[in-house]
Amino acid sequence: MIFKYGIDTLTLDKVIGISEGTVEGILTSEAKDKVNACRKKVEVMASSNKAIYGINTGFGPLCDIQITTEQTNKLQENLLITHAVGVGNPIDKNLSKLMMICKVHALCQGYSGIRLKVIERILFFIKNNLLPVVPEQGSVGASGDLAPLSHLFLPLIGEGEFWVDDKIVTAKKVLKGYELKPIQLKAKEGLALINGTQFILAHAITGLKKMEYLLDLADVSGAMSIEGYQGSSAPFRDELHKLRPFKGNIAVAERMFMLLYKSQNVDSHENCERVQDPYSMRCIPQVHGASRNAFYHLKKLTKIEMNSVTDNPIILSETEAISGGNFHGQPIAMALDYCSIAASELGNIADRRCYLLLEGKYGLPRLLTTGGGLNSGFMIPQYTTAALVTENKSLCFPPSADSIPTSLGQEDHVSMGSISGRQFNQILGNLEKILAIELMYAAQALEFRRPNTFSDIIEENFSIIREKVAKLEDDRLLKDDINAMINLVVNQTFILK
Repeated sequence: MIFKYGIDTLTLDKVIGISEGTVEGILTSEAKDKVNACRKKVEVMASSNKAIYGINTGFGPLCDIQITTEQTNKLQENLLITHAVGVGNPIDKNLSKLMMICKVHALCQGYSGIRLKVIERILFFIKNNLLPVVPEQGSVGASGDLAPLSHLFLPLIGEGEFWVDDKIVTAKKVLKGYELKPIQLKAKEGLALINGTQFILAHAITGLKKMEYLLDLADVSGAMSIEGYQGSSAPFRDELHKLRPFKGNIAVAERMFMLLYKSQNVDSHENCERVQDPYSMRCIPQVHGASRNAFYHLKKLTKIEMNSVTDNPIILSETEAISGGNFHGQPIAMALDYCSIAASELGNIADRRCYLLLEGKYGLPRLLTTGGGLNSGFMIPQYTTAALVTENKSLCFPPSADSIPTSLGQEDHVSMGSISGRQFNQILGNLEKILAIELMYAAQALEFRRPNTFSDIIEENFSIIREKVAKLEDDRLLKDDINAMINLVVNQTFILK
């Protein structure tokens, strides 16, 4: 598949496809013409006596100081060097790649004034998997992600570092190995590179892709827990959810019916004396559905952001460059915080289902072991899910609700969206572990419902678990079992449909 930068519409699947090499991103003559036409406008403005922010002036609080033509190039280089002040661990290499892909698409729309040769050098990095080292901390999310984007593009000017396999190597050494000379930036180019929301955006893309899988997996783990608990499928009936037709709720209710379809276990207690199940069982469509609604919202906004121009100023003509706020991360930051709560709640309700399976009700032995007393069974892994759930709750404080003025008050309201993106992905990482433990619990509970059979999809996932984790008969070291379950989740091994 071919994707045309600056021309086609970028989607979640396409940007991930480019990153993974299944989609080829190309520069068409149409995109090149747009880039070159905008560059000519910048060159006219750069030679003008009129002060135009970011083109022939200083930056931030120094926007009232006009720069001479001779100083312009040095100013752009200084911009990258002085703004590369990130700290902390490097971000995942794939995040750096996603940042570059999104930045190229934005630059190719022809409103940023950058030269074609700069874009082509970034595309060379992408094609050859030359991924810059970017620290995870330091962005306040307006004027975009200044610090991480500065680190991302330092290698263009021969500074900074690349990942080579799993080692960090100086950009100077890597460029020399490819017989490439550093690029000397010109008017507006440094600003076009480091203004923008690509750090926030890369975290949103990564989180959305992971959450998409975990939403479906949460339905599977919930259905397996219901089977283990011998709960009812009545709360998932279509007639009920048509009366409150939230998109996510309806989708989850349909999935739960599919997952429980033709289950001997569900049918075996259709006329039992139990009136209703606890909320964590029967309210799965409402809770998982609400999390899906948050996912849909962030996915929609992320698609808009992927196809937007978020640097500053925006070049409209040879005489007009609008200094606005398209770099402000608030539209995505708030939605990321919303999705953080949504992901956290998937873990919260899963932990409650784990607890229910331990209570020893409706034919299940306490702690899911027949040798209680001598054996603790599955008592303690629920401590782990409880700890992870509380950690996620603490990560749900919305950074987008906070703002600390920077740049001597010029940037007096910022989004903190970079922190929102990082927290979202931390929460998802914890959710993977919580669902892994629930699936382990549910598989053990299903052992006590035999010889009843379950739906094909539950039987298939039960077999996947049993290939890695045996039924618990007597107490054993569960650390290896838990890690095996986490690997199954992280590697997206489970069958969802």
